[in-house]
Amino acid sequence: MNDAPADPRPTPRDDRSKPGAARPGAAGRTSAGPRRSKASADAILDAAQDLLAEAGYAGFSIEQVAKRAGAGKPTIYRWWNGKAALLLEVYARQKLVLADDDTGTLEGDLASMLRSICRFWRETPAGDIFRSIIAEAQSEPSALEALRNFLGERRHHVAAVFARARARGELDEELDLDTTLDIVSGFLWARLLVRRLDDDVEGFNAFARQIARGVTRR
Repeated sequence: MNDAPADPRPTPRDDRSKPGAARPGAAGRTSAGPRRSKASADAILDAAQDLLAEAGYAGFSIEQVAKRAGAGKPTIYRWWNGKAALLLEVYARQKLVLADDDTGTLEGDLASMLRSICRFWRETPAGDIFRSIIAEAQSEPSALEALRNFLGERRHHVAAVFARARARGELDEELDLDTTLDIVSGFLWARLLVRRLDDDVEGFNAFARQIARGVTRR
């Protein structure tokens, strides 16, 4: 017969159903090494996306992400150098599908692209994520640098529309493409920041028309 005394410690409760609790399977990730583990990284990215959706930018912190993911803060900072870098990777996980239709004109292609990007921001977590990244970049130099680098890499989405127009012979030879891309990006950002992401076909067409009039051959 086993006369060993019973363990007086209470049996731990499973609190995973509570808001903010670590995700299932997250236990044991606190000792993750310098080599990035896909399972651990996915848990952290999932936790970051969920936390942002529930608490907004004001309630988003690396500490809370670590708690939800069952990871250590040092692990997160070893793989991402701050909130912006983490959020940018969460944003990059969202799949932007642009209509690849060649409408035959710059105006048509541009209007189609504007609708696709606004729909992407409206119908996925991407809009809230990107607003949060912009907010972080206003006060954190490393976030600003990360955002600038990210935008430099993503500029090709808009540039592709103008590349097609150039191939069709539509564009003025003296077009300043960088400035034009900034104008288009500014239009999109203005809508993102004030949450005007509805499917404003008339507005998109009007903007595309104004851009086309300014950059096409006469």
